[in-house]
Amino acid sequence: MPLTREQAREALDQRGISIAEFARAHDLNPNLVSDLLAGRKKGRRGEAHRAAVLLGIKDGVVTDTDDFPPKPDR
Repeated sequence: MPLTREQAREALDQRGISIAEFARAHDLNPNLVSDLLAGRKKGRRGEAHRAAVLLGIKDGVVTDTDDFPPKPDR
């Protein structure tokens, strides 16, 4: 079950990690991370989806765009 936005923010606080540090560590825009945690963005597509999944506020899969669509096994 995904975290609430408040729980995700608290998890960062408990670890002593700022939004900017989290964003840098995951190559994300810090404003986007802030918008997700404040509820201004939903995290449906692209970088917002990736950020929401990494924050734990959304169930989902983060894939590398170089591996999408998946190549058939041979």
